[in-house]
Amino acid sequence: MCNVSTLTVRMYLIQTRTAINMVFQYTDAFVTIATTDLETSVCFYTNLFKTKPVKIIPNVYAEFQLKGVKLGIFKAKTTNESEFTNSLKSKMSLCLEVSNLEDAIAHLTILGYPPPGEITTASHGREIYAYDPDENRIILHQSKMDI
Repeated sequence: MCNVSTLTVRMYLIQTRTAINMVFQYTDAFVTIATTDLETSVCFYTNLFKTKPVKIIPNVYAEFQLKGVKLGIFKAKTTNESEFTNSLKSKMSLCLEVSNLEDAIAHLTILGYPPPGEITTASHGREIYAYDPDENRIILHQSKMDI
């Protein structure tokens, strides 16, 4: 049985061959996105969500409280920028469930970031890929229940 809020990690020490149980507890979970231009990204997400960040560390970090998740935007350190330069190949996406896909597309288009592809239909509903100023993938999804 897996307890979602507490993970038990077993570490086996090779020298003593003794098993030690360590408990890993977390207090919160959130998603972060790296950027090289914090001001542009914060402006984009402020306009996308029509809300200001709840936490700001100037030139370093901004955090938005969304329904069900915190979204942090952080400025990548110069020494780590190369790690974040090719976000188009990332397997991670920010997925936003929307009540009206066409309205969400229109909103992104007005912001200057129109989704480049077409709406696709999946077994769970309709969706389209969009991208933020750093080309991080955003999936706009409308559930079949809302169609």
